[in-house]
Amino acid sequence: MNYYQPQIECMPKDEMKKHQSELLIRQVRHVWDNVSYYKDKMIKANVKPDDITSIDDLYKLPFVTKDDLREAYPYGLLGVPIKDAVRIQSTSGTTGTRVVAFYTQHDIDLWDDCCARALAAAGSTKEDVVQVSYGYGLFTGGPGMNGGSHKLGSLTLPMSSGFTERQLQFMCDLSATVLCCTPSYAEYLAETIEESGLRNKIKLKAGIFGAEAWSNEMRRRIEEKLGIKAYDIYGLTEITGPGVSFECSEQTGMHINEDHFAAEIINPDTGEVLPIGSKGEIVFTCLTKQAFPLLRYRTRDICILSHNDCSCGRTLKKMSRLMGRSDDMLIIKGVNVFPSQIETVLIEYGLSANYQLVIDRKNHTDTLEVKVELNPDMFSDTVRAVETRERELREKIKNILGIDAKVTLVAPKAITRSEGKAVRIIDNREI
Repeated sequence: MNYYQPQIECMPKDEMKKHQSELLIRQVRHVWDNVSYYKDKMIKANVKPDDITSIDDLYKLPFVTKDDLREAYPYGLLGVPIKDAVRIQSTSGTTGTRVVAFYTQHDIDLWDDCCARALAAAGSTKEDVVQVSYGYGLFTGGPGMNGGSHKLGSLTLPMSSGFTERQLQFMCDLSATVLCCTPSYAEYLAETIEESGLRNKIKLKAGIFGAEAWSNEMRRRIEEKLGIKAYDIYGLTEITGPGVSFECSEQTGMHINEDHFAAEIINPDTGEVLPIGSKGEIVFTCLTKQAFPLLRYRTRDICILSHNDCSCGRTLKKMSRLMGRSDDMLIIKGVNVFPSQIETVLIEYGLSANYQLVIDRKNHTDTLEVKVELNPDMFSDTVRAVETRERELREKIKNILGIDAKVTLVAPKAITRSEGKAVRIIDNREI
């Protein structure tokens, strides 16, 4: 059985708008009655529940940011009595202090449903063997996809991340057909499979990869090495975890589960709501979550929303693949630098996405080093050829950023592979 829900996923747009309006009105009242922290924010914004009569009134509500989550830690944004909450999940802390999200059993059931939809959109059925190689525990990746696989009815391999030799043994012995993990770990597994001569024993047909940004070039490499179709999935702990949105076979953006999450695009500098099709920061409102019902949560993720017809038949809005973050900007020598700018230069030059940016401060001056792996076919280059490539890249990066950067080309696999989120930036100025 394919876990496809046309009554929701193919709902006419006007019906979905009406459905979202009903959910929002109920959710705002729930928050007003049960979350004093957010009620105070609404009072300061001069907004009351009666002011929200449809989804079109969403803009009237105040934003919630990660700073609010830290300030309200641990229980300040809890929307139900503790006795009704059955689980917590937590962020990785890669962008600052951890934050904690709460779930009722109802919240978990709905989360499982969202992840099951993502698996089904990737072609999974109860006949599949789903290998979940996201981390378990506090990280949402493992529990989310594990629950979705169970809801779908698939045989689930709860591998977690790491222990690569064991991953490959189970993948071969149990004929796993769907792999769920971070894209960087998928690439690591693909390299290990190739080295171990196991390619002919792998039965994978699809992969669902998320929790970190990845390029289309990286997608193509993973698909080629594993012989699969690679699907993107999006989520964040603060909202629920993976399954907020997911790719279908068309792969022209990720469908948002609009019966649970309302999405807006705003100008990250002014907070102004932008029309659909505009590039900006995506903001999510939880329409059905009981224990941690965030309204207008600023994700800091940059993307574009669209509502065009999709060949898969789903009418859910789509969000584009992430185009960076409004808060991952690095200021180096007084210049605004986005890592995605550098990655674009490296990929256009024909290099891999395995790189690191090392920022330091020497004699009161910032320095930037870009370490990137040579492709295997470049590794036979002479020293002079490597030096030439480094000079060319240094010039290209300077033309894009306006500042000088040291470029160091290293041997294939010289940069440590990640079994979780890839570590792209090492900022020694913070130490």
